[in-house]
Amino acid sequence: MPTISNKGKRMPASPIRKLTPYADEAKKMGKKVFHLNIGQPDIETPETMLNAVKNIDFKVWAYTPSQGNASYREKLSTYYNNIGYNISADNILVTTGGSEAITIAMESCFDPGDEVIIPEPFYANYNGFACMAGVEVKPIPSSIDDGFALPNIAEFEKLIGPKTKGVIICNPNNPTGYLYSQEEMEALKGLCLKHDLYLFSDEAYREFCYDGNTFISPMHMEGLENHVVVFDTVSKRYSACGARLGCLITKNREILEAGLKFAQARLSPPAVAQIAGEAAIDTPQSYFDNVISEYTKRRNLLVEELNKIPGVYCPTPGGAFYVVAKLPIDNADKFCQWMLEEFDYNNQTVMMAPATGFYSDTRLGEQQVRLAYVLCLEDLASAISCIEKGLENYPGRTQ
Repeated sequence: MPTISNKGKRMPASPIRKLTPYADEAKKMGKKVFHLNIGQPDIETPETMLNAVKNIDFKVWAYTPSQGNASYREKLSTYYNNIGYNISADNILVTTGGSEAITIAMESCFDPGDEVIIPEPFYANYNGFACMAGVEVKPIPSSIDDGFALPNIAEFEKLIGPKTKGVIICNPNNPTGYLYSQEEMEALKGLCLKHDLYLFSDEAYREFCYDGNTFISPMHMEGLENHVVVFDTVSKRYSACGARLGCLITKNREILEAGLKFAQARLSPPAVAQIAGEAAIDTPQSYFDNVISEYTKRRNLLVEELNKIPGVYCPTPGGAFYVVAKLPIDNADKFCQWMLEEFDYNNQTVMMAPATGFYSDTRLGEQQVRLAYVLCLEDLASAISCIEKGLENYPGRTQ
């Protein structure tokens, strides 16, 4: 029989979804499973977006332009210019989810064997996208002890070699929720200009910043115009993960020209999602104000209650809707599976994402889990109680 490719063998499995069979089995046994493993918000999608889909009136479900509908890109450019990006519709390439924006950028900017530096823990699928493009990830560890702040620039420079082509950041960060400061962004700017590197900025969680903190994009920085590629998506902003609609933004004409060729090869982004996405831009600010208020309450509850549990440490994130917590356990993968297979509290349990999958060196995440606070306060409180009781009974507890 023909053999699978080496790339297929190297392609990593998702740490967020790999425990799904155990969760499914727990549900078959009658347990209620609280899903804190994945960033699927329970926040309702804006009515403007849903109504646009309900009211679609076309006779032919046709291809759209490879770069995306002109009307959608025009409206998107207005949205981005309202937050200081100073772009036109021609700087936007509409993609099938934020994931495709990342893969098109990697294929356009990197050759097989090139290297990209990423602070870790990082969004696990970056590994998969890099594998697809033949790019080698050079991780640089951040520490839970300082809330996962950007590592010192001197540590970045130690990793830079002749094949280094770029840096990827996620801001606010998935999985940690860390929000990069102005000073940290300026440091990255200096690094990329000094070594002539691309700076890829994943901004899927841009709208979710708390405690009055300000979001800083490299698109706000003069002198980086030809270095910056932004990835964005409607998935989190409008609680529309299933729409699979994103975009790539850059002022670098060569990247846009190359990216369009990859976009043409996959034909077109989804037609219905673009109709919904265009309508979504009219979502009133009150929607986001309510969402931020709700997520702030959830974050505060999760962080405060986790830190009350003996042996647990959880820094307070400045953005997104995730935390990474350190637990008094021997192995995060074993603990998360045990919670689904062997444990319940009041016939309830919790599905978490082991942090090992967000590190290149899995040992760095052996005592850490990522939790997404995407459930209502009542369910979140019940989930925290399950975690506390689970830690009390887990055979591999270390403290």
